[in-house]
Amino acid sequence: MPAEPVAPPAVTDDDPGGRTVRRLVAVVALIAVLPALYLPGLNHKFLDLKIYMSAVDWWRVGHPLYDYAQPDRVQGELYFTYPPFSALLLWPFGLLRLGATVAIFTVLTVAAVVLTTRWLVTPVIARHGLPRTFTLTAAVLLVLAVESTRETITFGQINMLLVVLILADLLFAVPQARRWAGVGVGLATALKLFPGIFIVYLLATRRWRAAVVASATAAVATLLAAAVAPGDSWRFWTQELWDTERVGRTDYVGNQSLFGLLSRFTAPEKPDRLLWLVVVAVVAAYGLWRAVRAARAGDGLTGLTLTGLVGGLVSPITWTHHIYWFVPAVVLLADAALSAKRPDGARRRWWSAGLAVGATAVIVYGVVTFQKWGTDPVRTQNPGDFVVQNAYVLLSLLLLVALPVRVARPARIEEKSHQMDTTPQ
Repeated sequence: MPAEPVAPPAVTDDDPGGRTVRRLVAVVALIAVLPALYLPGLNHKFLDLKIYMSAVDWWRVGHPLYDYAQPDRVQGELYFTYPPFSALLLWPFGLLRLGATVAIFTVLTVAAVVLTTRWLVTPVIARHGLPRTFTLTAAVLLVLAVESTRETITFGQINMLLVVLILADLLFAVPQARRWAGVGVGLATALKLFPGIFIVYLLATRRWRAAVVASATAAVATLLAAAVAPGDSWRFWTQELWDTERVGRTDYVGNQSLFGLLSRFTAPEKPDRLLWLVVVAVVAAYGLWRAVRAARAGDGLTGLTLTGLVGGLVSPITWTHHIYWFVPAVVLLADAALSAKRPDGARRRWWSAGLAVGATAVIVYGVVTFQKWGTDPVRTQNPGDFVVQNAYVLLSLLLLVALPVRVARPARIEEKSHQMDTTPQ
């Protein structure tokens, strides 16, 4: 009798070994790609950190801090542009060898990337039952691949320190009504003025106590710097703060703000200030309105992300390493894509997933890393130039409109919904 045919094994999704292999391959692929993004020709050899240290050395021997200037082929001259409080914190690093300072800044930045990514991704992992170690590892590697992170590390910038202070405040201290809520935002504002937009956010969301604490913290830090360096402090707040030429060319593509966009239409002339102020007012009003609505719906992460995007758009100078806020935006979009499981949510799921993937591609490729913009004024000549030169500005505007707001649900409803989602069909 002929042998009976043997039925093939049933195909199931229960393949832990295969899943493990696929995850390892994905992680190894990300690890393999990262060094190519940090090649010597693509990084900045800690240029900004070297300028900071040189300026602090210049200051230590008695020269005015804001007189320090270093020639640069693209920007003309580079200066120390931070508030005096930043100079106070940088002072001890001037006592170390430059290599040690570079190592400390790099390690602290990478540690901040790991910490903040964990803060952002852990709730998504818990909500959707994702594999914890793999998801966190892949997320950290992707954040390290993003241009803003690469620029922060290879310039030797302090941006991730500011992000830690802001997220610790707005994700934990403020929602939990801690007594020290607002201190992180205040310190970040004293170090670098950009985070001041989050004090506006606290006021707009009626977190009065946190807004007062943030303002008072920034004021105390500023007054401390003024007590140590009164002349430099007076000069910064009355002169240097208002001189955008000290920061760099506003038309340079690395400036991904609304003012940068307008400057690339009028270069080498400056754009009309009144037009810029009108555009800024409209964008800020809309973006903060959406941020407030998100906060009132219980979605603090979306609220602070929208606020960060608004800050990048309205600041006269927003370098690529300032725009960390695309990272939480992608996390929010991924969360929205995973959450839209009902049949009527299919379109929203695909839209969120597509926008998350597209945004990730844009911020990894970036606007300056692989482009040679040269030393001449950058002028927008055609629609193609407009898109390429203003990719982050356009993405920020899109996210202000498209970023979903997650409505907080009571714990019992959330638990019941989760049980229904995990019940076998």
